Amino acid sequence: MQAELSRADGDARSLARELRALVPGGASVGDAVAEIIADVRAHGDAAVIRQTERHDTGGLPAAPLRVSAAELGEARALLDPAVADAIELANANVGRVAREALVGPRTVDFGTHQVTLRDAPVTRAAVYVPGGRAPYPSTVVMGVATARAAGVREIVVCSPPGRDGAVHPVILAACQITGVEEVHRMGGAQAVAALALGTESVAPVDVIVGPGNLYVQEAKRQLSGNVGIDSFAGPSDLLIIADERAEREPLALDALAQAEHGAGTIVVVASTDAQLLEDVRARLALSLPQSAAVCRLVHVPTLEFALELAQEFAPEHLELLGPLAEQLAPRVTRAGCVFVGTGTAFGDYVAGSNHTLPTSGAARFASALGPQHFRRSFTEVRIPDPDELARRGAPLARAEGFELHAQSMEARIRQNRTA
Repeated sequence: MQAELSRADGDARSLARELRALVPGGASVGDAVAEIIADVRAHGDAAVIRQTERHDTGGLPAAPLRVSAAELGEARALLDPAVADAIELANANVGRVAREALVGPRTVDFGTHQVTLRDAPVTRAAVYVPGGRAPYPSTVVMGVATARAAGVREIVVCSPPGRDGAVHPVILAACQITGVEEVHRMGGAQAVAALALGTESVAPVDVIVGPGNLYVQEAKRQLSGNVGIDSFAGPSDLLIIADERAEREPLALDALAQAEHGAGTIVVVASTDAQLLEDVRARLALSLPQSAAVCRLVHVPTLEFALELAQEFAPEHLELLGPLAEQLAPRVTRAGCVFVGTGTAFGDYVAGSNHTLPTSGAARFASALGPQHFRRSFTEVRIPDPDELARRGAPLARAEGFELHAQSMEARIRQNRTA
């Protein structure tokens, strides 16, 4: 695959749509996922194990779903100290940023009454950690550290086993470092179903977060009435806006790093400097032919056009490189995470921002994984002086045909209470 260079023609919205269309959506797996969910609903653990043997272990017998404490401890003991240090740093930084996002109770005082806005953590949450081509201990950190900062008491991790029936040891070690005691070797739609519905050995959770393949995302969609979810995370994407003073080599490495995510990934580099784009294309040509990702270099007329393109593209990751491009940062409102003068890889691991981000343009309306995904908001109402509210509210209740609603309010008027 090559990084194709083109000149921006027409408007930014049309260009954003053309770029998104370069990565076609996956074929529907809705029916297959519905069958798996129905199987787990009807047969519990037996269904989860059967689906694990079908999709993960290649027909070989699956190990017990629950990973033992001894296995977690052994994985931690065998972990490379440098990797352990990175996980500990990421855990501390992600947790610190998540705690700063928490807001305490707020009270609106109307004089006659008060409405207090409160929130509280869910009791039990699960973090889905993908398997497949490589282990993702960083996803353990992003989900667990955030849930813990939100105040969740019970945190569960699940990850699909490999052909040997085991979860990758670096994932188990990350669980041990982040303090997770309940880990299940299961993945795919069957894992989401087990967590949402509960089985003999898997207690149901209140919220499921984390990325996954089409089956995982479709299962989250179908079960979103049973359990809270974060988002429907699809293939990864990156948009880089660079001015003429951006450094070529770090920029090219940022693009190549994102392309490591493979098929379905799209990387776009937009710049007003044609020579910069030619230099980057030459550098990418050394490595990109082996990648299944899509990469496009776009020569834009102005940085204002580039900003408009970013707003319409709503990237998962947005990089602003070079002093003029960096000045656009305060005006960005549609991106999963904005990296100003630095690379996305820091956010994937140790910066403290969360790498579970809205994809496929969902940054128009969705947010990065944060403590709010593990907390539910509610209000507390106190009305020490209900007279005015009752007199003014009762007619509205009667207009809707709810006479007893009206009487319920009127019963609290002082003269009615003393009559």
